[in-house]
Formats: sequence, C-alpha cells, structure tokens
Amino acid sequence: QVNDRPIARTQLKHLLTLNVNDKNAPNFYLGQLAEEDRQIDEALYFYRQVTAGEQFLPAQLRIGKLLADGGQLDLARRQLRGAAEKNPAQRAQFVIGEAALLREAKQLTAAMDVLDQGLAADPDQPDLLYESALLAERLGRQTVSETRLRKLLTLQPENAHAYNALGYSYADRNINLPEARQLIEKALQLAPDDPFILDSLGWVLHKRGKDAEALPHLQRAWRAFHDGDIGAHWGEVLWTLGRRDEASRTW
Repeated sequence: QVNDRPIARTQLKHLLTLNVNDKNAPNFYLGQLAEEDRQIDEALYFYRQVTAGEQFLPAQLRIGKLLADGGQLDLARRQLRGAAEKNPAQRAQFVIGEAALLREAKQLTAAMDVLDQGLAADPDQPDLLYESALLAERLGRQTVSETRLRKLLTLQPENAHAYNALGYSYADRNINLPEARQLIEKALQLAPDDPFILDSLGWVLHKRGKDAEALPHLQRAWRAFHDGDIGAHWGEVLWTLGRRDEASRTW
C-alpha cells in the first residue's frame, strides 16, 4: 500500500514457501503486482493459483480481462464460464463479467444475450436485472429496461441506483418528468451524497426548465466526482442561464 513494490514482492513470494494453509491471498497480490508492471504472463500465472476464497472471483475476472485485452476474447469467455461452473454461488457475477468483456469489445447485442441467458436461469437476480436494464437502455430497448428496473424495485425497494436509473432514463428522454423527479429524489433520500444521483436531479430540473434550481446540484456533483457527463450537464445549465464563459470553461 505504500508502493514499496520490491519488498512486497519478495515477502509475498517468501510467504508462498512457508507452510501456510491459505496461499490464495499472496498469489492474488502477486498477480496484481505483476499486472501493474505489465508482466502479463506472470500475472496470469499467479491469478490462476487462486483457487478459493474471497480472491477467487476477482482473480478470475482479472484473468478474463487480461485475456480479452490480449485478443483472446473467446478464451476469456470460456475462462469465466468455467469458473462459474466451479463456483455457482457467484454465477451472476461471472455472467456480468463476461457481458462486460463483450461490451468493451463493442459487442453490445452479444453482451445482452449473455445477460438474458443469466436471467433465464435466475429471473429474480438483482444484479443481473440492473446490469441488463442499463444495457437495454443503451440498445434502445426502453421497454425492457423499464420493466426490469421496476421489477428490481419490487424486489429491492431501497435500491437507490435502480430509482436513479429509471428516473434518469425518463429525464434524458424528456418524458414522464414529474415521475422522473420523484424517482430521483427517492434515490437521493437513500444515497444523499451520490454524485450521479445529484447529477440526475440537476438534469431533470433542467429538463423541467428549473435551471437556477438545478445548478447547485450539478456543482455539488462535479465537486464530488469529475465525470464527463456531469461536467457536460453542468456546462449545459450554465449556458442556458447565460453564463457562457463559465460553460465553455467547464466543457
């Protein structure tokens, strides 16, 4: 953690030579060190030594990512599917991981198919409902997205991100704006400091012509997290308010 990498690597490798019951953690950390140093083959070797425990899922996801980045997307997908067979309790996370690899490869329809297959096997899995709803929105399948978000809210009525996703979808499409505001305000009650929810509230207020009211929410969101979409929204509201020099600087 203090970035003393040579000593960290030496100590972790020494730990592997000792008679300890669980070597998953040191193997995982050695994989991280190798990956950060762009020693991909060594990183893959250590990640593959992680066979159980809390590091199993992240190690498998990193293997998949490294393989996909190296042009071996099919092998990466097989890796994650094999890991899911060994660890069915975390199957949903491996499905989401496989979909993420496809999404990064710009294969959005294939990613959606993977998530749909996961939901077919486990229709009430909250993470699959959420991830598939977001991707359906990107694909222009708004009805699918809305249906899944509403189902998720039935299953998890305290899920701030689901309220926000549905409200923002309405706001961004300039429809159902009163309900959009209600949904986003409910999300903000549940997660009052979340910059993306603050951004959503500012955006729906902008869509309703309340730019002066929207501005402080967007400013607060931007201070919390310098995200491109948040900055774009802040600039849009500044521009609408006639503060065009500030808008240009923000953009």
